[in-house]
Amino acid sequence: MVKTENRVVRALNGWLMLLVDLLLYALAIYLFIRGGTIGSTGLIIWAVIAVVAAFLCSIGFFIVYPNYAALLVLFGKYKGTVVQNGFFWTNPFMKQYKISLRIRNQETTRIKVNDKSGNPIEIAAVVVWKVIDPYKAQFEVDAYSAYVSIQSESALRHMASNYAYDGEDTELTLRGSTDEVSGKLQAELEERLARAGVDVIEARLSHLAYAPEIASEMLRRQQASAVVAARFKIVEGAVGMVEHALAELNKRELVHLDEDRKATMVSNLLVVLCSENAAMPVVNAGTLYQ
Repeated sequence: MVKTENRVVRALNGWLMLLVDLLLYALAIYLFIRGGTIGSTGLIIWAVIAVVAAFLCSIGFFIVYPNYAALLVLFGKYKGTVVQNGFFWTNPFMKQYKISLRIRNQETTRIKVNDKSGNPIEIAAVVVWKVIDPYKAQFEVDAYSAYVSIQSESALRHMASNYAYDGEDTELTLRGSTDEVSGKLQAELEERLARAGVDVIEARLSHLAYAPEIASEMLRRQQASAVVAARFKIVEGAVGMVEHALAELNKRELVHLDEDRKATMVSNLLVVLCSENAAMPVVNAGTLYQ
């Protein structure tokens, strides 16, 4: 089936037709008075016709506000879309459908969905959109605002199931790759909403968290991962410091250490550097000879 595309048309100036309408009413009044004065039935009939014409003419007036569009349909056939704002007139039998072209901001409800790893999470998004094809918005879908809302939630569910909440730095995750994930969500929404004549300006995650039933356990796991990562950094730094200390002692020839003493020194330094508590120094005054 061939679909009719949106077609922009111009309507007649409303102020000009308002003048014509007033002239018709004035003519009808004159004919009534004249026909009653001379007793002419024909003039009265023409006066009635003028009143009917003026009444029908007054039905055709309509206003298009800024960033609105008016779709014109005559006896079920689409005639065009008026996008220019102002006061206009059209065929009184023409039905008008007004659609806002303004930018809209919509936030999805918080939904619970399993991420790629199977963990239940709560997620929500903010979608910024506007109608760019009034014909599709009015006639291709039923209640385009509800359509945008439902499709936004569906796209969010699909996107969330394709990514893990958290993971390694090398992979895309919902928490660590918000820009990339938002871009994927926007691309999917644009594809879904194009059939409704809607353009997606921006799509961003507004809420992301583990579901309450696993939130405490996941927090504990994140804390453990952070502790392990911190320990790795501490040990790595301590090894470097010990290596540097041994190299400096050897370079300056301050003391000569055999392998056993080096091992003891390395062990003591690592204990001091990696310990969570402050070290308690023991002062060695040397050997006391009597």
